[in-house]
Amino acid sequence: MASHIKNMTEGKPGKLILTFALPLMAGNVFQQLYTVVDTMVVGKYLGVNALAALGAADWMNWMMLGIIQGFAQGFSILMAQEFGARRLERLRKVVGNSVILAALSSVFLVFAGQLAIRPVLTLLQTPDSIMDSALLYLRIMFLGIPIVMTYNLLAGILRSLGDGQTPLYAMIVASLTNIGLDLLFVMVFHWGIGGAAAATLLAQTVSSLYCLYHIRKIAFLQPAREDFRPDRALCGKLLLLGAPMAFQNCIIAVGGMIVQYVVNGFGVLFIAGFTATNKLYGVLEIAATSYGYAMTTYVGQNLGAGKNKRIRTGMRSALIIAAVTSVAIGVAMLLLGRWILGCFISGTPEEVEQTMQIAYFYLSIMSVCLPILYLLHVTRSALQGMGNTLLPMVSGILEFAMRTATALLLPLAVGEIGIFFAEIAAWVGADVVLVTSYFVSIRKLDPAGKDNFKDYSRSIPT
Repeated sequence: MASHIKNMTEGKPGKLILTFALPLMAGNVFQQLYTVVDTMVVGKYLGVNALAALGAADWMNWMMLGIIQGFAQGFSILMAQEFGARRLERLRKVVGNSVILAALSSVFLVFAGQLAIRPVLTLLQTPDSIMDSALLYLRIMFLGIPIVMTYNLLAGILRSLGDGQTPLYAMIVASLTNIGLDLLFVMVFHWGIGGAAAATLLAQTVSSLYCLYHIRKIAFLQPAREDFRPDRALCGKLLLLGAPMAFQNCIIAVGGMIVQYVVNGFGVLFIAGFTATNKLYGVLEIAATSYGYAMTTYVGQNLGAGKNKRIRTGMRSALIIAAVTSVAIGVAMLLLGRWILGCFISGTPEEVEQTMQIAYFYLSIMSVCLPILYLLHVTRSALQGMGNTLLPMVSGILEFAMRTATALLLPLAVGEIGIFFAEIAAWVGADVVLVTSYFVSIRKLDPAGKDNFKDYSRSIPT
């Protein structure tokens, strides 16, 4: 297990970031694989209405996932900083208090989520023909919030130590489990859209257990009872890191719901086409989120070690890598997009053709603009690694404003195609804040381009 832990305070930054991100990228591929398989099974075997129901539930589900990931990622920032400084006793206490906060927030989110499902779907003008299916899917998914929180927290602990491989293996196991259960629950047991939700949660349970098994092997992480004793100051610091990230993801999701509200007014076929492309959104940003996790860990560890100059160098390397990757993925999607989208869509020839036109047009726009999204992820994650989660939250608010304004106003001027530019406008708005914030923050942190280095060169315990 020790071989998977990566000290990112020594060595070439570009190589470190890339080798850390590659396993995460592969893990995200498998995570997206079971999301895509969910969509394929539902779209192909349950029809356009079921696919539209997934779309209607998408943003509310994403909002809850975003809140969970925000807290887990925020907590892992402090873990990375403590690990970079080799304060291992403090690291264990951070982990223990993170577990307490994660458990309490999971209970709250389960109850809040169940109460909010129907009012939110009604507010979004979800068509009656897909309302029951969307309700069922979300009720099952929200009951599984503690499972999703557990996986994200455990994976965050591993990533904070520079271990990108164990989450990869966890995702491979989860993906294979989900695919098998999808086919069993939907095609054999005929449990419909509820079966797809249950398969996803069971797969997440498997990945959580896998991560926990490997964390238990890390000797310096084994906690004592006092590590789980609530520390008011520490819990406050963790919440100051996690809450802005959770709020940022929440406000972005609310903007997505407003977009969904507009989309719902264009009919079931438009919803289905829009949903098919949105399910590929995760594929488009697979590498972006991986580079983001890598930058949070890289910056956090180097900040903890006082190696501020390496943050600048790593940022330059990450931006070059991200730009090349985004162009390559964008070109691949333009060439293969129709074939991939065809795996999600079924119905009469007229329904398939109309849905395909909507889906591919939207996919083409996002593919061309992909470098904007990659800049967003790298810059936002670098700021978060510095412990600054407030400015990324501000970028999330502007992202919300741009997405909402474009979704509500542009279709009035150019028709329904205007909705496809809401996402691009959101990325641009966020980048304006993030790029400016990064340059201001790095100058304050490292005005002379020098390290504030102390000797943390002793070997990492196992």
